[in-house]
Amino acid sequence: MTTGSLTTRAAVPSDASQNAAQATARAVDLGPLPEWDLSDLYAGLDDPAFARDLAAVEAECRSFAETYRGRIAAIAGSDDAADTLGSAVAAYEAIEDRMGRLMSYAGLVYSGDTTDPARAKFYGDTQERLTDASSDLLFFTLELNRVDDAVIDAATANPPLARYRPWLEDIRREKPHQLSDEVEKLLLEKSVTGRAAWNRLFDETIASLRFPLRGEDLTLEPTLNKLQDPDESVRRDAAEALSGVFRANLRVFTLITNTLAKDKEISDRWRRFADVADARHLANRVEPEVVAALVEAVTAAYPRLSHRYYRLKARWFGRETLAYWDRNAPLPKVEQRTIPWAEARETVLSAYTAFSPRMAEIARRFFDGGWIDAPVRPGKAPGAFAHPTVPSAHPYVLVNYQGKPRDVMTLAHELGHGVHQVLAAGNGALMAPTPLTLAETASVFGEMLTFRRVLDATRDHRQRRALLAAKVEDMINTVVRQIAFYAFERKVHLARREGELTAEQICALWMSVQAESLGPAIRLDAGYEPFWAYIPHFIHSPFYVYAYAFGDCLVNSLYGVYQSAEEGFVERYFALLSAGGTKPYGELLAPFGLDARDPAFWQIGLSMIEGMIAELEAMDA
Repeated sequence: MTTGSLTTRAAVPSDASQNAAQATARAVDLGPLPEWDLSDLYAGLDDPAFARDLAAVEAECRSFAETYRGRIAAIAGSDDAADTLGSAVAAYEAIEDRMGRLMSYAGLVYSGDTTDPARAKFYGDTQERLTDASSDLLFFTLELNRVDDAVIDAATANPPLARYRPWLEDIRREKPHQLSDEVEKLLLEKSVTGRAAWNRLFDETIASLRFPLRGEDLTLEPTLNKLQDPDESVRRDAAEALSGVFRANLRVFTLITNTLAKDKEISDRWRRFADVADARHLANRVEPEVVAALVEAVTAAYPRLSHRYYRLKARWFGRETLAYWDRNAPLPKVEQRTIPWAEARETVLSAYTAFSPRMAEIARRFFDGGWIDAPVRPGKAPGAFAHPTVPSAHPYVLVNYQGKPRDVMTLAHELGHGVHQVLAAGNGALMAPTPLTLAETASVFGEMLTFRRVLDATRDHRQRRALLAAKVEDMINTVVRQIAFYAFERKVHLARREGELTAEQICALWMSVQAESLGPAIRLDAGYEPFWAYIPHFIHSPFYVYAYAFGDCLVNSLYGVYQSAEEGFVERYFALLSAGGTKPYGELLAPFGLDARDPAFWQIGLSMIEGMIAELEAMDA
């Protein structure tokens, strides 16, 4: 998320062939880059097994509804409730697994090239048919939530239903916000032409953008990568190219943002959520006051973290301030080299092995099994992700690898997700998914393990400073920037309740949170205003972003426990990951002596970042 082939890969569109050739040439120094092999799911878009499974799951959904609709209350109150209801949940879970396999395959194929019409149609058709099929399942959780708590508690006291108690408790948290069966079905079926359609428009628009830069028309990822180029003029030109193209497309991005924010407001109002972020907090199984404490702690730390670090970085460049395109620039007078894929693989696996051979063995399966897609390609989804698919299969990882040190850390991050997903899969399709409060734990921890191993092996003073500075920047991007993103989203969604927003209004909200979070040492020159437009989390997962800060601060605390060399840490860590969604985050953190509900908890993680900045300052003393 070795070398595999994407058997459903379509030919590169003719208008992108030149860019593809240039990208291939630039990738020569990286060595062979793997492309994932999706045949563990299906052999191709025209695989008869895909068509058979899709037809079968539609029939299974209809049969399930015919068997159980309108009978859940009676079954739950019967003498054999544990057996009968347990069988019903098991059947529901099996259907969910098959549907997940189908949708995962369609989504992964689509992410490989979102500009390919054949893939887009395949993805859209699959989504429509599965949404229609799942409407026959919608009654199940709604009827379960109408059963009295005491009756459900009695039924879950015995196997086989007892196994699903965590899932049943989880869905009952949604009870105050569920609507009538008819309204829920309407919302589900219209999601294909509503939120999902706007999400797809965003993805395809982003993938189709081309940024003119020094005689080339680049896609988003290579252009963003230029912001880390050693040559300041290249960074400036890349920033201007990004700004110009974003601004030229602001009408579309503004319409998408306005529409989705209004869509969310309607849903929140019908479901009786008071705050714009309450639905996300519920989905994350985290108390709003815990998130508020995190946000307050990080915001108060801006001067001690980002403001302080960027002042230091500006001094390294011999300036009072840095232009926004220099924020992630490599340090001056430090050799920049391209890291081949084979070295990146070895770096991550050796770091994982030092912590736990078992962790490295799971990660190695991603390389050896064709579970990773690494090259930058026109149309490919930007960024990086680890997709869990379903417990009956295995995860896949997507990265856009370009040989930068940050790309190695991204690989370590996504493989951490992958290891987590493999370990949690044993809980089954209903309980394998991990709430976002802990979803970033393994990824950030894996990244920290890799960073520490690289740092410990580096002796050159300048290289050590560059590594430490890069880690501080990553942590600022993960903590400070994501909380600023959260603040921006809140401002946008609250302002949207008063009426439609213009592009200029959204840009102004963006600049206000950026100035506050980055501090006076970063000069937000004209052109930075539309940089909110390309961030996918705002579109796909409103208010997701605070999970990164939550995870980073949590892992900083967790890593401190690990450094104390407490006996049994590795075993407790694997138990945490293996739990998936079966336990609340507080219960999983308790064995480590950590309590995220304590406001002082966040200071532990923030202090680690502050300590690294102090270490950098001492290097210059």
